[in-house]
This record gives sequence, structure tokens and C-alpha cells, in this order.
Amino acid sequence: MRFHDATEEAGIHFVHSSGKRNTLLAEDMGSGAGWGDYDNDGDLDLYIVNQSGPLLPQEGIETVTNILYQNNGDGTFTDVTEVAGVGDRGFGMGCAFADYDNDGDLDLYVTNYGPNVLYRNDGDGTFSDVTDASGVDDARWSTGAAWSDYDLDGDLDLYVANYVRFKLEELTGERGNVEQYGMAQAYNLNPYVFDPQDNTLFRNNGDGTFSDATAEVGVSAHGGRSLGVVFADFDLDGDDDLYVANDLSPNFLFCNNGDGTFTDVSNRAWVADFRGSMGIATADFDNDLDLDLFITHWTAQENALYRNMLDRYRDKATDPTELFHFTDDAYLAGIGEQTLDDVAWGTDLFDYDNDGDLDLFVANGHTFQMLDRSTELIPQPDRFWQNEGDGTFTEISESVGIRVLPDRVGRGVAFGDYDNDGDVDFFVVNSYAPATLWRNEGGDQYHWLQISLLGKRANRNGIGALVFVYAGEQVWMDQVQSGSSYLCSNDLRLHFGLVGQTRVDRVEIRWPGGGTQRIEDVAVDQHITLVEGESQGRGK
Repeated sequence: MRFHDATEEAGIHFVHSSGKRNTLLAEDMGSGAGWGDYDNDGDLDLYIVNQSGPLLPQEGIETVTNILYQNNGDGTFTDVTEVAGVGDRGFGMGCAFADYDNDGDLDLYVTNYGPNVLYRNDGDGTFSDVTDASGVDDARWSTGAAWSDYDLDGDLDLYVANYVRFKLEELTGERGNVEQYGMAQAYNLNPYVFDPQDNTLFRNNGDGTFSDATAEVGVSAHGGRSLGVVFADFDLDGDDDLYVANDLSPNFLFCNNGDGTFTDVSNRAWVADFRGSMGIATADFDNDLDLDLFITHWTAQENALYRNMLDRYRDKATDPTELFHFTDDAYLAGIGEQTLDDVAWGTDLFDYDNDGDLDLFVANGHTFQMLDRSTELIPQPDRFWQNEGDGTFTEISESVGIRVLPDRVGRGVAFGDYDNDGDVDFFVVNSYAPATLWRNEGGDQYHWLQISLLGKRANRNGIGALVFVYAGEQVWMDQVQSGSSYLCSNDLRLHFGLVGQTRVDRVEIRWPGGGTQRIEDVAVDQHITLVEGESQGRGK
């Protein structure tokens, strides 16, 4: 089982660049990508975020756009950016797909250093920019974004993470004054010298518009320099909690109170991580049927693997906030000390070999620049760990093939089965370098099941739903999420590796807001759509 660099043969020619690097902080933090079936033809399309052009003037540099690649269904892609109308020319950071208007197709939110953009899918292969009309036109430096129906009213709300107050005018006096800017270079790459910006929760009004509900809900993450964000039901109570990863500021975990508000439980839960946090993955890595956390960090700060201790505290809690307890098992799992030299970004826990437990990929790339070439950052090798099924991981980067390429400066990583062959592939955005599409070859040697949800009362994508798969004596669980990794959006389909199981006894869906649905006797090695309220799945 290996990963193959399929970038060129797939027809993907994306190069992340805004021109010559000027050693500005904003240049070094992006960018991300997202998988989503925007045209509803059954395969994953790919949206890639770029930086439109240099922040300081450069001669001979043409501005570039973000790119939408349509999946042709044969392993190749076609650039449809212009036709689709999603070629944003902002200084790009991240993106997240979701059907916010419940009309049956995926919409797209793009975060920028500067004004963000919301593209509404018109259902005919094109999108419309509805940013101003919808009320989500945040003009600060935004990074991660995530969708969730936090208030359980049937439509998706949007959380936008914001980083620091980095104003060129304050560094240069007059925008583009390179000589004056040169005096500021000594400190402008350290985010700690810049004031943090609060985050924003946009509540969906159900009519195509959003309202800023941050203050009343209590999730501004004040004081955080936020990069990563994810909604996840950590206490399994039917509503999404919120985790925010901050750079050089303590992280936040907000417990959803079920009444439209959140409570900060970061310290009580032992996850107020004060390190330089970037990427996030949430999944059940230890197969104990709750969601754990993996956080990527800056150099000399090792990555964190937070094991959810829900079972231990479930019977002891006197109020819901006491259910949140995590322990950092990174060293026990064998991935602590190994990552001390890494500057880690995009990541996910996913079952690459379908053996029933979740493996781990991390993209690395420094924020330090090369001594002899100040316009270039120091590349680092990416890492891949295999889950041994006993709480430990073994690094197998070399044997799975991801070391065949030169080291690059990795940033966002998006995960999904783009060729529909039953194993998970992934796409890496490399800073100021070509991107890489890693195709999984051989991961489908064991049986598998992919599940899409179609909400009726719940939101159309089933985002927030918990899914349990029962086969023989084994049980697996996962949750539908939009927005994770670093500045990225993964496949909304859930992928379950089934090892040697030849039949699934039942699939149980716990829809957001309540309601449990069971589908009995499901065939393996297929992609199935489960519709809220229907007793049988729709196979493909």
C-alpha cells in the first residue's frame, strides 16, 4: 500500500504563489483547499485557494485566482474556474464547502487576508457572489472556517477564525513604501507582536442572510490568534461543541449548552493548549466511540494527541461541562518526541488501509527562511504514521511513498476519495511551490463503506450527525463535519474501513437535534446515501 503522486496525470497544474516573497507574515500562513461535489455528479471536485498577488508592489507580476477543478470521473480534472465564477482574487487563506441554503448543492466560503467571500451555488455549474447580501463580509485577516447547525434549527451557521491585526499601513506608513517597510522586517514575522482579533459566529437566519451572534453566544475566543477551528460533538449529547486552535495563545474549547449559548471549558477539559497551534483533526483514533483531538504545532512544541476521557467521567459529572476531559497521549502514542523539529500544519486521522483504525498524516514546512535565500522558507519532510491498534503509532513515511518527492513547505491538506475506489486520497498545498495530489494505491485491499447523509428536518448535508457502523463484534463511529485540517474542507462522505467484515449488520445515525435512524443489513464496498426518515439506503 503506497501513495502515488498523481498531480500531473490528473491535470492539476496549481502552483501556490503571490509573486516573489517579501518576508511578510501574511505570505507565510496560507493556503488551503477543499473537496466537494459541487455539480452533484457523484465524484469530488477540488477548490484550491491561492494568494492573488504580492502585498507589496512587484514589477511583472500578474495576479492569479483561486482555482476550481471539476472531476472528470476518470482520474483527471478540468479547470472550470472562469465558467463557475469562483476565481476570487483575494489574498487567500482557506475555504469550506456546505449547503447553507438547503437547496441541494454545495456552496463555498473563502477566507482571506482581507474581505472574505461567500459563493452561492446556482445549481447550473455556476456560483454567485452573495457576500454582501448575506452579511458575512468579514474584512479582517480570516483563516479557518467551519459550518455547523449549532442551534439545531435545521440550517447551517458559520464560524470564522481570525488571526492578528496585521496592517501594512502601520508597518510601512504608506502602503508600498518598501524602504520604510525594510525597517520593520526585524519583527514583523513574529505573530506575538501583533494584537489578536476576535472570531465571528454568523447565525443563519434561514432566508439567505446571516446575523453576527458572537457576543450573545459567547464564542469570540477573545485574546486568541486563531488559525484552526472545528465543530464536534465531544460529549455526544446531540449538539456541536467548538474547538479553536490559536497561535501563541491558549486554545479554546466551548461546550454547547443546548440553548443557543456556549460555555468555555478549555481549562477544565485540559485542552487550553498554549503552544503555537495550527491544524486540527477530530476522530475516534482509539475506537472507544467518542471523538478525540489531534493538534499540530510549531517547532520545539511537539504535536498533541488528546484522548477523550468521556467514558471515565460520564457517571461522575454533576453538570454537562464536567464531561469534558482530555489527556495528551502524544508521547505514549509515539508521536511526541518525533515531531519536536517539525512546524506542522494540515492533518487528518483517516483509515488509509481500511484495517479498521485511523492512521495519521501531517504536512510540515517551516516559517523560518533560508539563510542564503531570504525570500524562501525552509522545507521539511511530511510525516505519515500507521495506527497499530493498541494506542500507538509507527511512522512509515518512507514505505508508503510520500518521501519520494523533495521536501516542501507544506500548509493545507484536504482528504477525500476523489477516484471513488474505496480508499482515501489527499491533496497538499505547498507554500510557494506546486501542490501534490496523493492517490492511495492498495488501500482498498480490505472491505470498506462510504456514507453520505441527506437531511430532511436536519440540514441537507447532515453536518453534525454521528454515525455508528456495526459489523460482527466491531463498532466504529464518526461525525459529518465541514472545516478541519488547516484552512481546508474534507470530503463530507464518511469513510469506514471494515477489515475482513463482509457485511454490515446495521448503521445507526444520530441526527443533529435528536432522532436516531437505523439501517439494517448493508452491503460492503459501496458508497451509500442515507436519507433522513427512510428505512433503506440509496446505494451507488
